[in-house]
Amino acid sequence: MSQKHSHFFAHLARMKLIYRWPLMRNVFNENISEHSLQVAFVAHALALIDNKKFGGNHSPERVALLAMFHDCSEVFTGDLPTPIKYFNPAIADEYKKIERIAEDKLISLLPEEFRDDYRPLIDSEAIDADDYKIVKQADAICAYLKCLEELSAGNHEFEQAKRRLETTMEERGSEATAYFMSTFAVSFGLTLDEISDE
Repeated sequence: MSQKHSHFFAHLARMKLIYRWPLMRNVFNENISEHSLQVAFVAHALALIDNKKFGGNHSPERVALLAMFHDCSEVFTGDLPTPIKYFNPAIADEYKKIERIAEDKLISLLPEEFRDDYRPLIDSEAIDADDYKIVKQADAICAYLKCLEELSAGNHEFEQAKRRLETTMEERGSEATAYFMSTFAVSFGLTLDEISDE
């Protein structure tokens, strides 16, 4: 019996070709593959922090897995810059529809027997809302950390983005995000010697 080929993982491999912050001058280019791994690290930590310090009941591994896949539909859509995506409600609504089409297209590339396994990781309407909230918090934190890295390298292009993200993090914030920021974020504005000194 011949097996049909699937292009699912070939598309995921193209995440490394899609760069974030396309309207801005970057000292350090960042692709969505790198970004997704960092978001997974941070989301995992937020779930652990919430469990251990604030009475949460999350699966850190599950949250990390959701974070790994959170931008994968961008292999079809590219990374639409936030100022464009949220320019007005009509654009935001239309882009949400485009993202859903891209998610469905990606899932359809899988052999049928695996689609139900991947749908809860990729389909934004099938993802557990509490877990996805942590992923969105981690996503905002990682964008903020990117701003800190760019600013510490002398790139003032990211000053307004940093201010915007501070507002976003206040809106999405939690005790776990506050703990993460006060414990881990300061290091992102330091040099290698400074973070290696202890």
